[in-house]
Amino acid sequence: LDTLEKWVTEIFSEIPNNGLPKPSFGHLTQPFDTPEFHKLYRVVPIRKVHSLSITWALPPQEQYYRVKPLHYISWLVGHEGKGSVLSFLRKKFWALALYGGNGETGFEQNSTYSIFSISVTLTDEGYKHFYEVAHVVFQYVKMLQKRGPDKRQVIWEEIQKIEANEFQYQEQTDPVDYVESLCENMQLFQKEDFLTGDQLLFEYKPEV
Repeated sequence: LDTLEKWVTEIFSEIPNNGLPKPSFGHLTQPFDTPEFHKLYRVVPIRKVHSLSITWALPPQEQYYRVKPLHYISWLVGHEGKGSVLSFLRKKFWALALYGGNGETGFEQNSTYSIFSISVTLTDEGYKHFYEVAHVVFQYVKMLQKRGPDKRQVIWEEIQKIEANEFQYQEQTDPVDYVESLCENMQLFQKEDFLTGDQLLFEYKPEV
């Protein structure tokens, strides 16, 4: 570590600090508040696949990285056990898979908005009933909203433990990719969270 620190100091210490604040585009609110966003679009795929994607544009969530509310919601939406959306759709023979969440890329999460998407891989039968599939998804989200997160801390703690284990036992990545990732984290998180801010859950705040 001493050697590495010496190298980093030698190589990077002379890079000037321009003293400018991090750019923020928070004043550009509601970029998707247009008639074009609130529509159903049909796209003919090249591959033979039926997929239904529902996308919500939310207020910026990156400030809540210690809570990760979208990760929490995606865990509930993506659950595949008894009582889940996917379990119900599979019994109807309407769906094969379901994914929900935010990719935490610059496009999906930034200082202007955060995207939350649910994507359902449909069967041929499901494609014929995609309106009903969409209705089921909205019903489930409405149920989660109605019940609220207060009694679901056990689920949050379960997610927290799983993410902590994955962080602890992750495979070694390419050094260049790791440095690039850390540099991005330095723009987003507090100093003490540079290494972990994009992976770990720190605080349970049901109001968020």
